[in-house]
Amino acid sequence: SEDVLSKDAGECAICLEELQQGDTIARLPCLCIYHKGQVFLRMDIKFWEVAVVGCIDEWFEVNRSCPEHPSD
Repeated sequence: SEDVLSKDAGECAICLEELQQGDTIARLPCLCIYHKGQVFLRMDIKFWEVAVVGCIDEWFEVNRSCPEHPSD
């Protein structure tokens, strides 16, 4: 389910960026949380780009389980 994080919660296990208060997150049935539709500023060799990245959405394109609980 999609939610907004009410307090800082450590590191996203997918992108390794901090999960910060106010971030849009996805909370899985196992209660693990990951970024969902976050906006990141990325640096390419020639330019900066703003990207909307949903860590868990991208993960689910190729995986069907929680990154931290693959056997569940």
